[in-house]
Amino acid sequence: MSENVWLMPLKNLDDDARAIKLGEIAELEVGTEQRKFVGDPLRMMLVGLEEESRYPFAVDSNGTAVGVLTLQAGAASLAGWPDDDSVWLLRGFLIDRRQQGKGLGTLAAVAAVREAARLTRALAGAQAGVVLSVNEINPAGLAAYRKAGFEDRGPYQGGDAGPQRTMFCRFPARDAPPPGSPEPT
Repeated sequence: MSENVWLMPLKNLDDDARAIKLGEIAELEVGTEQRKFVGDPLRMMLVGLEEESRYPFAVDSNGTAVGVLTLQAGAASLAGWPDDDSVWLLRGFLIDRRQQGKGLGTLAAVAAVREAARLTRALAGAQAGVVLSVNEINPAGLAAYRKAGFEDRGPYQGGDAGPQRTMFCRFPARDAPPPGSPEPT
């Protein structure tokens, strides 16, 4: 069976819909190995709702939350990028341990790049893509991001859980910012 994912922007939901979605997020299970790399899903989404530069999303499949992720503006250096503003930071990304192995992480990463491009246009931003850092001992994460079109940009030593790889995905041409926008390095 072919899986699909949708990103549900938590900041855009009405209070009732947001409460339902946060209830689903509270039920997500983080695997033992995942705990080294990511925090509590509900806490990450609540923090994202409070911070203006963060855009928290529920990753939905078949009508229910199967994961979470956050896009953040002005924070790309947290993933080893040379500046904060030329790209979006993808952070706090996880898929429920019971839903792993179905390709949902790759689909959600692709959707996150599309959503970041949409946000760039909507906010008249100049970002040219999405950056993230992934732990070197997280082979599933590395593989999912590569499959989603992210390229390895080298080591990053700033992660809390050990050595990371900085990975970048440029917006497709149709989603690129207007000509004259700064080019990421």
